[in-house]
Amino acid sequence: MVADALKTHQTIGMTLLQPGFEADYEGRPPVYAIGCAGTIERSQFLDDGRYNILLRGSRRFRVVSEQLGEPYRLAAVEALADPPGDPDELEARRREVVAALGRATDGPAAVVLQGELPAELFVNALCQSLDLSPVEKQSLLDCGTIAARCARLLEILEFLLLERAQGGRGSLH
Repeated sequence: MVADALKTHQTIGMTLLQPGFEADYEGRPPVYAIGCAGTIERSQFLDDGRYNILLRGSRRFRVVSEQLGEPYRLAAVEALADPPGDPDELEARRREVVAALGRATDGPAAVVLQGELPAELFVNALCQSLDLSPVEKQSLLDCGTIAARCARLLEILEFLLLERAQGGRGSLH
């Protein structure tokens, strides 16, 4: 799959396998309907025939149908827009996310965020860079607007803070 992508469009669509995939891992276990297309930024061919690749997420998509008979999964997809949503809500959630990140840092660590980043870049970069579970990241990907994604990210951060306060996982590292 990687070799084919490198020879052509250099794009791979990534979707998360649904829970219970282990029973049919070598087959075609169900995947979540929403995924993300990524452009291969760097690749390294390994001696055993595999690749190390670096993908840059470029566009959310919805799986419309799958094609059978390939050595890897192929799907017809529809690109999904990422509208900003309500600008006032987005700005309010953005401020709350920055405050939650400040509360989540241990000791004297400081959260440095560039205030001039466009809302989409700010939210998507945080969603990508934080150490969240695959299901948490899927829930962010499923959001239909940037404002909804920012609100969902805030919910996740607040849950992690609560969990940490009660002695659980609660870590973003």
